[in-house]
Amino acid sequence: MIHEQKKDVPSLVRVSPQEAVFFSPEPGLKRRILAHNPNMMLVEHHMELGWAGARHSHPHDQLVYVISGHLRFSCGDEQFEARAGDSFVVRGGVEHQAWAFEPSVVLDVFTPAREDYKP
Repeated sequence: MIHEQKKDVPSLVRVSPQEAVFFSPEPGLKRRILAHNPNMMLVEHHMELGWAGARHSHPHDQLVYVISGHLRFSCGDEQFEARAGDSFVVRGGVEHQAWAFEPSVVLDVFTPAREDYKP
């Protein structure tokens, strides 16, 4: 199957480290928005030891890759721990929450892009 070119989506989006500035949306969490277009968004999260995110849901599918650290996740009725190298997908609309057992770095991919994350 050949993908059709979408007129509202750029053919290439590049983000340098200088452009992707960390900000803190809540205590214990740093976030920076990496490459994104209207269809998807790459986000880097740094969690401090003891950080606990609020249980929430959003309509976006979320792909999670743990770069470093140790976290516990609650997704729907399931709870599990994740460490460096682990990955999983949370379907949009599913309530989820995370806790950091140690300083942790996570890459998230959201589809479509999270408009609420943009500055």
